[in-house]
Amino acid sequence: MKISAKTDVGKVRSNNQDSYAAGDLTSEVSWAVVCDGMGGANGGNVASEAAVKVISDKLTSGYHVGMNDNSVKNLLISSVDAANITLYSMAKNNEELSGMGTTVVLAVRNADTLYISNVGDSRIYVVSDSGITQVTTDHSVVQMMVDNGEISPEEAKDHPKKNVITRALGVDPEVRIDYSQEQLNENDLVLLCTDGLTNYVDDEVILEVCKTEDRYKIADKLVELANENGGGDNITVVIVSE
Repeated sequence: MKISAKTDVGKVRSNNQDSYAAGDLTSEVSWAVVCDGMGGANGGNVASEAAVKVISDKLTSGYHVGMNDNSVKNLLISSVDAANITLYSMAKNNEELSGMGTTVVLAVRNADTLYISNVGDSRIYVVSDSGITQVTTDHSVVQMMVDNGEISPEEAKDHPKKNVITRALGVDPEVRIDYSQEQLNENDLVLLCTDGLTNYVDDEVILEVCKTEDRYKIADKLVELANENGGGDNITVVIVSE
């Protein structure tokens, strides 16, 4: 597997509250996690960094060759749940961290299957020969409005509440964690990102970059485009491909 990544503070923010980690579990299985923190002067940084560390440690220590689909599912969910418990405890024990939280997208990939766990509005896409597909669902106010038929997906892009999320790690003692699996083809590319990318670069442009750039340069190019289009948030992109 090939992994490339880029994180950037953007053009407006003074600090980067995004965090990520990625690596290989075996010679044929890779993983990646991306978090977008929120809350207070330093709370967002602390939340995203702590979540990434807990999830990375749980995942890499718990994975072993030969795990079946259900075992991988349980490992992903328990890793994210452990991060939620850790963050909630940290916030309860430190007033300066009160209200902190983070989104998370977590992926494990082998040759033909993508295992996904997520909370919040960071996203995972699969880019294939047939196009680009968002394989996570945003936990956000505007996504609920789209689902209820109150606004269109186009209207959601510029809605004043587009950054309001309905779920995050660390806010409550328990959190509802989404899980899904996707079948992959050999040349499919997996992209994890924060909304600092998707709020400033359309899916069609992301697809074009993924199709035309060298795979090790995709993350750099997408971050560059997000900054050219305003860079109003921290931007993180991780690419996992064969």
